[in-house]
Amino acid sequence: MTATRVDSDRWIAGFRVRAGRLLPFGATPVDGGVNFAVSSLHATAVTLVLFRRGEREPLAELPFPGSFRVGGVYAMTVFGVDPASVEYGYRVDGPYLPEEGHRFDPGALLVDPYAKALTGREVWGEGREGYRSTAWRSRPVEEAFDWQGDRPPGLAHEDLVVYEAHVRGFTRHPSSGVLAPGTFAGLAEKIPYLRELGVNCVELMPVFEFDELQNSRFDEAAGEWNYNYWGYSTVGFFAPKASYGSPDELRELIRQLHLAGIEVVLDVVFNHTAEGNELGPTISFRGLDNRTYYLLDRQGGYLNFSGTGNTVNCNDPVVRGFVLDCLRHWVEQFHVDGFRFDLAAILVRGRDGAPLENPPLVEALAGDPVLRDCKLIAEAWDAAGLYQVGSFPDHRRFSEWNGQYRDVLRRFLKGDAGVAGEMVTRFTGSPDLYGDRSPTASVNFVTAHDGFTLADLVSYNDKHNDANGEGGRDGESANHSWNCGHEGDTDDPEVLALRRRQRRNALLLLLTSQGIPMLLAGDEFGRTQRGNNNAYRHDGPLSWVDWGLLDQEREDFHVVRRAIAFRRAHPALRQPAHPVDGVGVRAEVDGRVFAVVLSLGDDHVYVAANAHWEGHDLDLPAPPDGAAWHLFADTSADVHEPGHEPPLADQTRIWAGPRSVVVLTARGRGDEEP
Repeated sequence: MTATRVDSDRWIAGFRVRAGRLLPFGATPVDGGVNFAVSSLHATAVTLVLFRRGEREPLAELPFPGSFRVGGVYAMTVFGVDPASVEYGYRVDGPYLPEEGHRFDPGALLVDPYAKALTGREVWGEGREGYRSTAWRSRPVEEAFDWQGDRPPGLAHEDLVVYEAHVRGFTRHPSSGVLAPGTFAGLAEKIPYLRELGVNCVELMPVFEFDELQNSRFDEAAGEWNYNYWGYSTVGFFAPKASYGSPDELRELIRQLHLAGIEVVLDVVFNHTAEGNELGPTISFRGLDNRTYYLLDRQGGYLNFSGTGNTVNCNDPVVRGFVLDCLRHWVEQFHVDGFRFDLAAILVRGRDGAPLENPPLVEALAGDPVLRDCKLIAEAWDAAGLYQVGSFPDHRRFSEWNGQYRDVLRRFLKGDAGVAGEMVTRFTGSPDLYGDRSPTASVNFVTAHDGFTLADLVSYNDKHNDANGEGGRDGESANHSWNCGHEGDTDDPEVLALRRRQRRNALLLLLTSQGIPMLLAGDEFGRTQRGNNNAYRHDGPLSWVDWGLLDQEREDFHVVRRAIAFRRAHPALRQPAHPVDGVGVRAEVDGRVFAVVLSLGDDHVYVAANAHWEGHDLDLPAPPDGAAWHLFADTSADVHEPGHEPPLADQTRIWAGPRSVVVLTARGRGDEEP
């Protein structure tokens, strides 16, 4: 028989307290108060600092008694605290020995890394005057949301069509026509648009709390402030971005997306934090347990594999547990369907920064039972040159942003010689990279938030990043772009027609490729950033989606809508296993031209792509017995509604015009839908 420890209540700073529950970490409302639990392996003392909601000066400071610590966990239940009206932080004492990795500062008020909500940036861009990087307060949250029976759509990987969007930028432009621009609620207002387009998965750029004012600058030429707009600099990993809306507003957005059959993937940043290097602010990890949370060199300096000043020590047991707790929280409390890991190659680095053969964190993510049904997507490189596309330790659970697909498709489109053969490999699911896995290991994309938009890819040979204030040194220089004969804006009808055709070529190839296609928000109607390929600090018309373009480029929208519907209608384009040459796929390559037949059962799709500046007459393979080739798309002419494709008059040959893509489907004559 074991004895049960019973701690008597005591009073600290006017509050009745008792030894708290060690788990879960964070601030958990309990009957009559709040349980606070925080861990630090190397701290010597921890103090809980309470604030009345919205007040700058503390209400009380409560040191944790020594008896309230178990191992490296400090836990205390504080009674008489209303979770709805209190904010809190921690002061943590310990050695200040930077050369040994310790940077404790009891004068710093720290964010609870497990805080479910943060205050300090509730209004976007507010607080420039008297800016403080330590303005954050943690807030307890009572998590009770009526999901109304919500269940994740549970889509198969091969059926996904991903749409990458920035919550603020998607609806902030005045043309968006929503009631709550730049917020979770504003994005929810656009769900009918997403349904009409046909995408079934939105990948949201960072929605964890971040500091948009960090490193902000005033652009004299534009007369506007440049902020940390993208949000790849996390402050609170468990807390939604307050200026986007409340936690429940994010839940409501996800619930409505699920009702529309659309899954939600969050872009998560565990490779670095907003604290930067030794010159950066002490916000949370640094003051809580620097040596545990960051990769350090032998002199205690920060290893920088992220390009932002610090690198999270992902494979430390404490940090590994933190990441798992975080992702489980988003699955349990927000019904998130998956995660895209920014600079995921950092997740495989060990304490000395060297890649691990079997990184514990990646293995834990792949095998975690709570995350079992989640989509896991790795950006399989980092800022220090570790490139693992095709070699990321996937455990047959991770898909990867396929950077090779992006680069090869771009080179093919612009007409580079000798690329067509490799383009076929990328088009058929990159079996050279993922041959022992499904084609869905490859997330195919032409554009993403990082780089040119599709309209800019065909309008600029060079990046135009002067407005970033970094002398044009930032952003990728090797874009594999082509301006179609004129740099930037033009009214030349021939150039404009070619650019439009090139955009359609790219999108049709993307949406007929094996793997998971990903679109960048606004590419379906020509969104531009005026040649800026690194708009991370632009919160304005340059980076916001201009919905006025939708009216101007309505036919482009319909081309993409039809292509998505065509993909959905044809299993041959969504094969769960790699097609084998001659069985499931036949390919021909000639110079800058390739033609592929994809087959699955009785479904057959023919795709011909001509990147040459001259047209080519192509021999067609014989259609299956009793069937005929029907024309779905010819980017030099028209793109038809799926099910209404007209049969070809000549079943033996097809003309592929200069720089065009042709897509056919085989079915019985007279099988068109009425």
